[in-house]
Amino acid sequence: MNVHRPAADVRDTDAFFARTSTDPLADAFSGRMGAHAHGGGMAVAPGEVTGLWKRLAASPRTGPSVAYVHVPFCENRCLFCGFYQNPWRREMGAPYVDAVLAQLAADARTAAQQGHPLRAVYLGGGTPTALAARDIARLVEGLHRHLPLAPDCEITLEGRIVSFGLEKARAAFDAGVNRISLGVQSFDDGVRRRMGRKSTRAETVRFLEGLMRLDRGAVVIDLIYGLPGQDRATFQEDVRLAAALGLDGLDLYSLKSIPGTPLMMAQDKGKLAVAAPGELGHFYADGAAEMDRAGWEAISTTHWRRGTRERSLYNLEVKAGAECLAFGAGAGGNLQGHGFRITPDLDTYRDRAAAGSARLVAGLTRPAPLGPVHAAIKAGMERGRLVFASVDRALAGCGINGGFEPHAAPLLAQWQRAGLLTGHPLSVQLTLAGRFWQVAMTSRLIAWTDARFGGAETDVGRRATG
Repeated sequence: MNVHRPAADVRDTDAFFARTSTDPLADAFSGRMGAHAHGGGMAVAPGEVTGLWKRLAASPRTGPSVAYVHVPFCENRCLFCGFYQNPWRREMGAPYVDAVLAQLAADARTAAQQGHPLRAVYLGGGTPTALAARDIARLVEGLHRHLPLAPDCEITLEGRIVSFGLEKARAAFDAGVNRISLGVQSFDDGVRRRMGRKSTRAETVRFLEGLMRLDRGAVVIDLIYGLPGQDRATFQEDVRLAAALGLDGLDLYSLKSIPGTPLMMAQDKGKLAVAAPGELGHFYADGAAEMDRAGWEAISTTHWRRGTRERSLYNLEVKAGAECLAFGAGAGGNLQGHGFRITPDLDTYRDRAAAGSARLVAGLTRPAPLGPVHAAIKAGMERGRLVFASVDRALAGCGINGGFEPHAAPLLAQWQRAGLLTGHPLSVQLTLAGRFWQVAMTSRLIAWTDARFGGAETDVGRRATG
C-alpha cells in the first residue's frame, strides 16, 4: 500500500465554494458544471487501441456490470437535443438490427462478454421505438441469446410516444423488455407545439394509460422544466398529472442550453425565451414538493418512483462505475475503468459488425488515477447522501491510506453553511437546494479530491500505464 503524498493545496477556493445567500436554490453556483469536467482518463494513442482492446476483451468481468445498446436514429430532431445523429428511414431498421445482432454474436466469444451476469441493459438512442415491432423483438431476443443476463436483469426500451403504439409495446414485453422509458417533456399543448412535439396532451395521456393497463413492466417518463413558454404553474400541473396517471417512475430534468441545438440557435435569434437560470431551482422545488405530496420516493436527485416495480438500475449502476458493454453505432461503454466508443459511422459499423468490437472501437481512454474514488463520490451524490466509508474504501483500493472526510471537510463545511447539505458523523446529506445543484457539487468535489490526492502514486494509475 502506498502512503498518501498530498498534492498542493487548493488555493482558488472560490472555484469550489458556493455563494452564501438567502436563496441557495437560485444562486449557489453560477453554472451547472458537468460531473465529468474533472479527473478524466487520458486518451489512448490510436496505434495502441487495438492491442489494448484485445487485452480488455480477453479479461473476464468480475464486478457490477450492465450493457448499453444504441439505436442512432430519430424521426425528427428535438429542439433541445444535443445527441441527434441520423434521420430515421423505415428501410434502415432491419439492416441495422442485423448489424447489432452480428456484433453481439461475434463478441459472445470474448471473456469480457461471457460469464459475469449483467444487472441491466438499456436500449437508448436516438429513438429505439422507431424500429418496427418485429425488429424490436429480434433485438431483445438477441440480447437474451448472446448476453449473460441476470435472472432479474432490468431491460429498458427508451423512446417516444409518436410511432410507438401498444402493438410495439406488447412485442417488446413479449421479447423480454421489463421497463419502458418515454421522453414526454411536457403535457402542455402549447409547450409541446413550441418544442415540435407531434402528439397532443390527450394522445399522450391516452397512450400512457394504455401502457399502464397492459401491466407488463415499469413505465417511466421524463419531464423537463425551464422550457419555452413554460411557467411554474404549468410545470406543477405536468407533475401532478404524471403522478395521477399511476406511472412507475418519473424523471425531472432541468433544460440545458446546448450550443448548436435548434433551441439554442432560436434563443440567440430572440425567437424563443427559456426560463432564467435563477428560476430553475424553484421549478425543481415545485416538482419535488408535488412528488412528496403524492407520496413518491426519491431514489436519486432527479428520479422518483411510485412503488417497487421501478428500480432505475442502469442509471444508478453506471453512475457508480459499473462495467458497461456497448453495442451499436456510437455506443459508449466501460471495461476495467477504460472508456470506449463504438464507431458512430453507420457504413463502417455495418461493414465491420460481424467482426465484433475489435474492428469497431473508435477510441479508448485509460482509467483516471482516482476513477474508483470518482465513482464512489458520484454514486453517493446521485442518491443524495454521501457516506464517507464508501469513498474511504475506494481510496484504499487505489492504494491510498487516509480518510476522505478530513480532506473534504473545508469544502463540505462551506457547503453546509451555504445551505446545500447537512452534516452527520459518518456522511453528509444533500438538502433540497443541494439536490438541485448535485451535478455542480459532484464535479467540484471530484476536482477538490483530485487536488488533494492527485500527487499520490495509485495502484489504478500503475495498472493503467503498466
